Amino acid sequence: MTNWQALEKKYFMTTFKRMPLTLDQGQGARVWDEQGKEYLDFTAGWGVNSLGHCHPAVVGAVNLQVRTLIQASNQFYTIPQIKLAELLVGNSCLDRVFFCNSGVEATEGAVKLARRYGKLHLNGAYGVVTAINSFHGRTLAMTAASGQRKFQEPYTPVPAGFVNVDYNNVNAVKEAANSQTCAVMLEPIQGEGGVNIPDDDYLKGVRDWCDGKGLLLILDEVQTGIGRIGTLFGYEQFGIEPDIITLGKGLGGGVPIGAFLAKEKASVFAPGEHGSTFGGNPLACAAAYATLHFIIDGDIPSRVKQTGAYLMSKLEKLATKFDFIAEVRGRGLLVAVQFDRDLSDEVVRACLERGLLLNPVKPNAIRFMPPLNITRRDVDEAITILDPVLAEVGKEMQKDGGSDRHQRTISEEGN
Repeated sequence: MTNWQALEKKYFMTTFKRMPLTLDQGQGARVWDEQGKEYLDFTAGWGVNSLGHCHPAVVGAVNLQVRTLIQASNQFYTIPQIKLAELLVGNSCLDRVFFCNSGVEATEGAVKLARRYGKLHLNGAYGVVTAINSFHGRTLAMTAASGQRKFQEPYTPVPAGFVNVDYNNVNAVKEAANSQTCAVMLEPIQGEGGVNIPDDDYLKGVRDWCDGKGLLLILDEVQTGIGRIGTLFGYEQFGIEPDIITLGKGLGGGVPIGAFLAKEKASVFAPGEHGSTFGGNPLACAAAYATLHFIIDGDIPSRVKQTGAYLMSKLEKLATKFDFIAEVRGRGLLVAVQFDRDLSDEVVRACLERGLLLNPVKPNAIRFMPPLNITRRDVDEAITILDPVLAEVGKEMQKDGGSDRHQRTISEEGN
């Protein structure tokens, strides 16, 4: 057999910390490696495969479109693009949309739009306030926007115009803004930061303050959008309406696409001020339309809310068994388990060996972001794998003197 991992090391830039697994096929919440071993996938392409791998609605739409029209310049109108735009606007609080190829292109575009707004309406203001532990993408500008030193330090000096402040702190936003500020950009829930959830009144407080100052509020919904946390868009859970939102990841059901949407007042681009060669191409838009249509018609967000609550309850029971679990937190199917020490790699690798794929989002936290249409049976299977892995970790810690709490079995807990 071909040693694909050796070939990757020979040819590919060493930008990824990969797991020792070469995937070959996927269907639903399952993937198979090149030798045919099956895995339960609770990463879903980092939240991209919103309906699982190779969902029939997405496959059918792509098969039809690839035989019809794959790419066309945005010099011309194309039907899938317009249909997707209508569906997004019609099911959101926003009025206009621009399509691109990824989440980071969406956040870049949103910041460009905010700066254009600042030039036209705020005496040339261009600064954007973002949050510490945020993640807005890996372009040079979005590295500056992302409030994580580990992403910024390799590329200093990073572009000016961004200030990172404490998350979940309205006063920190107020204190950081000045006459050169045009917008505040926040994630409703910080995904890459470790699934950090703000107080219920945080976004409302920022929204009210932005309104008072005439600033734009951008919500980065690349991870929380398209049903991931139990509503079609994350902003719906916080009782506010943003001026601009960004989308990516799950929008295309596995096919690369990004988008940013804006209220009419913030939609200030003139022809030629922004563009994209591949953005909004017919193939990607057909996939995204099929994905979004299925999620809306099937009321998938409600299902996410229910299944997510079930997953949280199972993880919280594990937290009562293992004292090295410091916290379980999440909304919908964006969930993290935080440990009281750096155990993520160990736990994730052990789960991999047993057929469960998880994401070590932080050295001390693992993230669950499975397909939105997983079943309770899938959740039970994941817990059945995770539970003994944690038990083994706990035993090793006891040997090292790191934990002496009695670990009760599930049967002893009456579950």
